Amino acid sequence: MTRLVARALPAAVLLLGGAVAGGCGDDPQAAYCDAVESHRAELGELLGSGGPDALLRALPVFRDLAAKAPSDLRDEWRTVVDAVEGLSDALDAAGVDAATYDRDSPPAGVTDAQRDAIDAAAGDLTSPATVTAFEGVQQQAKDVCGTPLSL
Repeated sequence: MTRLVARALPAAVLLLGGAVAGGCGDDPQAAYCDAVESHRAELGELLGSGGPDALLRALPVFRDLAAKAPSDLRDEWRTVVDAVEGLSDALDAAGVDAATYDRDSPPAGVTDAQRDAIDAAAGDLTSPATVTAFEGVQQQAKDVCGTPLSL
């Protein structure tokens, strides 16, 4: 996996992994808090693995949380999901496995354009918009569910 993705993973783990660290109270956003709690162990395990494909393996969980997010958090979740999906799409288009992809030594058949697309998608994970979205998810989980986002 590219070094950029490797650098993005720890930030994502800190910001998203903690979203499942605790429970939520009974409030109008109970469905979201219930989803956070129901995915707590799975998401913690996926992101805690630290593997180069951890964010991609967590994508179904992110999608579920995005679908259940309160309206004031949907844009942030959409940004997170779009960034991870963008990387997934770029890797799929190049026919490479995120767990074994090495930017400096890509598999035979990966074109420069495909490598550039993967790099751009990986860069989106650390873009200011995505970082801000991660922070929004963190703050909302704390505010709505009473759950600090930290491992």
